[in-house]
Amino acid sequence: MNQNPLAMGLTEWAILIGLSLLWGGSFFFIELAIVDVPTLTLVWLRVTIAALCLWGVVLARGIEIPKSRTVWLPLLFMGLFNNALPFCLIVWGQHEIPSGLAAIFNATMPLFTVLVAGVFLADESFTTLKVIGVLLGFSGVIAMIGPTQLVQLEGPVLAQVAILGAAFCYAIASTYGRRFRRMSVPLIVTAAGQVTCASLLLAPIALYVDGVIDPTTVSLSSTMAVVSLGVFCTALAYVGYFRILASSGATNLSLVTFLVPVSAIFLGWMFLNESLQWIHYVGMGLIALGLAAIDGRPLYWIIRKSSSQA
Repeated sequence: MNQNPLAMGLTEWAILIGLSLLWGGSFFFIELAIVDVPTLTLVWLRVTIAALCLWGVVLARGIEIPKSRTVWLPLLFMGLFNNALPFCLIVWGQHEIPSGLAAIFNATMPLFTVLVAGVFLADESFTTLKVIGVLLGFSGVIAMIGPTQLVQLEGPVLAQVAILGAAFCYAIASTYGRRFRRMSVPLIVTAAGQVTCASLLLAPIALYVDGVIDPTTVSLSSTMAVVSLGVFCTALAYVGYFRILASSGATNLSLVTFLVPVSAIFLGWMFLNESLQWIHYVGMGLIALGLAAIDGRPLYWIIRKSSSQA
């Protein structure tokens, strides 16, 4: 019998791998959808579809919907920084760079989280391993973009910076979202509430900037991609996300960061004829090493193995 209540069983590993495929698949579906659907409209449709699905789950389970302003104002903040802003930055960035590369840059989120949490959370102070991890990770980012390109900020470089901006938004949301532990709000309600707030924030902006798109100009593949983004890559992914969070904890959930770029690169290579340069794989390797250092478990595992064999 497993004595660790946060250990990953076969079910949790299956959900984690499924989650990596869903989130990795989001970059693939974005590539299909941006052919016909403008950026803001695409993101609005994604969060709106997800909101409808998640509220359906909430109502089916008979979960009480909070009405307090002290709940909905934080949900509005989460909707902005965990959905509206990063989704828009990722979609806009993928007009210039392939889906696999976008997923690699998005994997820097834990690096930004270490920095944001280290500044604002007393119990998330910097450690030597975290500092090493951040330095390794961002050295991978610099290697992929190219040190000389960082001063130009145009074309693909600006798109790469946009994806990094999305990762930074996720880090802010992740740090801020810790307050929901004290608010006793069901996790599925938190998910539904934040995508609803994102939808309400984006609706007037998307209408003003993009106008009303003609459905007859949208291909079947783009339509299916938008639906998949909302139903599978957002709503269903949130269900799996909170299942892992509840049963195995945030540390185990962070393992998905290692897996998302792999699935995104594979899908891009298989179906979109995308390819990456060798420097991108070097950068991904450095980011992975950085994340491993921040996580700490690989190093502790090596130490335990070495000690047991001594």
